[in-house]
Amino acid sequence: MRYGFWMPVFGGWLRNVPDEGMEASWNYAKRLTQDAERWGYDLTLIAELNLNDIKDIDQPALDAWSTAAALAAVTERLELMVAVRPNFHHPALFAKAAANIDRIANGRLSLNVVSSWWADEARQYGLQFDQHDDRYARTAEWLDVVHGLWSQDRFDYDGHFYRTEGAICAPKPIAKPIVYAGGESEAAKTMIAAQCDAYVMHGDPVEAIAPKIADMRARREGVGGTPMTFGMAAYAIIRDSEAEAKRELERITTVTELPAGYANFDQWLSGTQLEREMKLQEYSVSNRGLRPNLVGTPEQVKERIAEYEDAGLDLLLLQMSPQAEEMERFAVQVMGTA
Repeated sequence: MRYGFWMPVFGGWLRNVPDEGMEASWNYAKRLTQDAERWGYDLTLIAELNLNDIKDIDQPALDAWSTAAALAAVTERLELMVAVRPNFHHPALFAKAAANIDRIANGRLSLNVVSSWWADEARQYGLQFDQHDDRYARTAEWLDVVHGLWSQDRFDYDGHFYRTEGAICAPKPIAKPIVYAGGESEAAKTMIAAQCDAYVMHGDPVEAIAPKIADMRARREGVGGTPMTFGMAAYAIIRDSEAEAKRELERITTVTELPAGYANFDQWLSGTQLEREMKLQEYSVSNRGLRPNLVGTPEQVKERIAEYEDAGLDLLLLQMSPQAEEMERFAVQVMGTA
């Protein structure tokens, strides 16, 4: 299993705990990422939203791509998996900028391609927002252009959304960055199987994850692609006893009243085609992170991780709080690397 962590670009991951002691700042991000390399983590996922989806829209949120460029210069080993939303980035200009960041990182850049869900954010910034299946049609063309710029000396493209004429990207990335993407609709799965390298999923029990992996493997084989890798979001709580872990779980999931940011969550639900019902209690942790149940003693969590490995999962994308302290605990007691 590879272990990644979500960069706390929003100042934490708990929607109903206002202050988690992890500010949305460059200094915290830099210190945490450098410590994570030392603790043995493999990857960091840097989410991209212009508004703060966790702590409410008027709270600080770090920009994903300038943060990634800065981290590329001050780290040595971690894969930098940076979210990108095609409707917010022209693909030819993006290909140029991302190739430069990959050079700074010495080949450690990867993409998490996200077809946007937040209509209000797009409206506030005056940006294009597509209906659900149109998002994946745009993303498919966007990836065509990015890959074309990265692989050809001059690239011509004439699509529905994008057009280039003899476009040049030099220097190119050191190697083609890995492209991760997630989605549970038919349009999403079709696009990902054909054009991406890895499939990332919201958290779910292993009995729900295993058939998703099997389905995407079959889709990939159907288009003649190389084998995919598979990742999943999860929130982890490690304690010396199961009772202690459950007390912490109760603390972070107790919702006495709807927080200010609940409207954003409700909009996300209305704009997706999720296969599994969401519960209000899960609002406290994003990306269905509690469903994998990585909550308990180190031994219990190791057993659950082994079940996911047996199902074909390659990567865990972890959230914890407070992040630095809990990530070090996880590295020592579960990963055995720190």
